[in-house]
Amino acid sequence: MNIIQNRTMDEERALYGLHNADVVNCEFSGPLDGESALKECGNINIKNCRFLLRYPLWHLNGGSMENSLMTETCRAAMWYDKNFVIESTEINGIKAVRECDDVTIKDCKINSEEFGWFCRRMKIENCGLVSVYPFLQCRNLEIIGLKMQGKYSFQYAENVTIKNSVLDTKDAFWHSKNVTVTDSIIKGEYLAWYSENLHLIRCKIIGTQPLCYAKGLVMEDCEMQDCDLAFEYSDVKASIKGTVESVKNPLSGYIHAGRIGKIIIDEHCAKNAGCEIKTLK
Repeated sequence: MNIIQNRTMDEERALYGLHNADVVNCEFSGPLDGESALKECGNINIKNCRFLLRYPLWHLNGGSMENSLMTETCRAAMWYDKNFVIESTEINGIKAVRECDDVTIKDCKINSEEFGWFCRRMKIENCGLVSVYPFLQCRNLEIIGLKMQGKYSFQYAENVTIKNSVLDTKDAFWHSKNVTVTDSIIKGEYLAWYSENLHLIRCKIIGTQPLCYAKGLVMEDCEMQDCDLAFEYSDVKASIKGTVESVKNPLSGYIHAGRIGKIIIDEHCAKNAGCEIKTLK
């Protein structure tokens, strides 16, 4: 393996086309303000490096990055990458990961708007994420131990599994398909409208007007807090512990809850509606 270490580089495409190398204790910054430092590279292991310039890791195939820093000025940092592992790294800057395949991110701190768009087979483990539009149109996404602050999360995402996570978000999972969330907290408004085959297992749902216009919605042993006007026009099979503030015009299936504060079936209910609603109190 070639070793490049203890250097500061600011020129355009500083290490373009580099293969089979370790890049150690380097910084990509300086007055030349060059872009695309490690473009079209392969089998690269990055350790203890700092990235301050734009578009540093594009079309990278194979390798890893650990104990490194990408600052706010390192925008659109990783696009079109494949087979890459990122560990114990701080990732900042807008549009940090996009159109990537088989990327694993572990024990990282991430602050990036529009994070993780259009990625395939991405794994996230024990990370913190602050974003606005994370995970748009991702496919085959696996998440464990994520603490996220976001707004419009997982829109149009498909084939997603999430475990042991805290998702503080807003319009999460809109138009998503085949998503399973287990042992997690989801806090936000208008959760998962227009979703298809969303499966919630032992989750706590917090926020107004959740789970409307959903198809194939399944909830197993879940809790709901401050959830009013839930399940409007949804096909749902729900087993809920505790109280649901109100349920409005569900379409089909069943809703079994400890208590429902108010059941609203009004003139706007679908003509073919037939949802069984049962309470224990």
